[in-house]
Amino acid sequence: MIFADKLILLRKKAGWSQEELAEQMNVTRQSVSKWEGAQSVPDLEKMIRLSKLFGVSTDYLLKDEIEEAEHINSSNDVPSLKRVSMEEANAFLSVKLRTAKTIAYAAFLCILSPIALLVLGAISESTAGILNEDVAGGIGMIVLIILVAVAAGMFISSGNKTAPFAYLEKENFETEYGVSGMVKERKAQYKDLHTRHNIVGAFLCITALIPLFVGAIIDADNDLFLTIMLSLSFLIAGVGVICFIKTGIIWSSYEKLLQEGEYSKEKKEKPSISGAIYIAYWIIATAIYLGYSLLSNNWGQSWVILVVVAVIFPAIVVITNAFEKKSK
Repeated sequence: MIFADKLILLRKKAGWSQEELAEQMNVTRQSVSKWEGAQSVPDLEKMIRLSKLFGVSTDYLLKDEIEEAEHINSSNDVPSLKRVSMEEANAFLSVKLRTAKTIAYAAFLCILSPIALLVLGAISESTAGILNEDVAGGIGMIVLIILVAVAAGMFISSGNKTAPFAYLEKENFETEYGVSGMVKERKAQYKDLHTRHNIVGAFLCITALIPLFVGAIIDADNDLFLTIMLSLSFLIAGVGVICFIKTGIIWSSYEKLLQEGEYSKEKKEKPSISGAIYIAYWIIATAIYLGYSLLSNNWGQSWVILVVVAVIFPAIVVITNAFEKKSK
């Protein structure tokens, strides 16, 4: 029995159409049709995949003289992969769409959190006697802590909602018939919007420092005015971050289901350290800023630390990505 006949037999035993088998193999239906019509033969990689998919040996598929299927012990030799249904895929995309907004706004709150502290500190220095410096610092810290606490709650809530789908990021899996096609179609429809959001986000983040420079040009000696312009810079940068985070999460949800890009099967086998580095970077930077500001009580000048941290961060991203690519 030739390979083409064996493939037809195995496919029908599994109850699959040519389209469904093509979906499992990540090939076109025409490719499966050519295999079954003895017009072409799969390459070695696809032959091995067919062997695992049907639970038969490669010798059975390749050697015409072997008529009886030689089944392999799938429980020992080939670990079974979790299969993602259409319902699960739609539920995952729906959750990621909702949590993308929540996470983006939580990050926005973190960016805005120091503004009250900066503005109130500048007011206390510029209008002697109207607002006590200690009171201004205390109110500013309370606002900062509240905003960060609210943002933390939003992060935790989003994490709990996406926790049941954590395996999509960490484990290899198979998708049921129609899932990949649906995800590819939605990804293609979202591509233009994803590009626009990235362009807007990049534009806002790059131009965010303009208000600060404008303030320095207009009245470099007015600390309150400069602080207000700096706050405006934070606001603009925050909107840019919303664009980046929201569209990035949605785009990555498609890549997770398709196992593409950073979520390909090969990259899942090697854990990424970039996320841990970014979190550690911002925690350390925030600690330095708050520690210096509290010890020196120089809130009017310590904001420069945040500007420097923000400027250095893109370099950290580039270096981290380059290191990960080199190590893979």
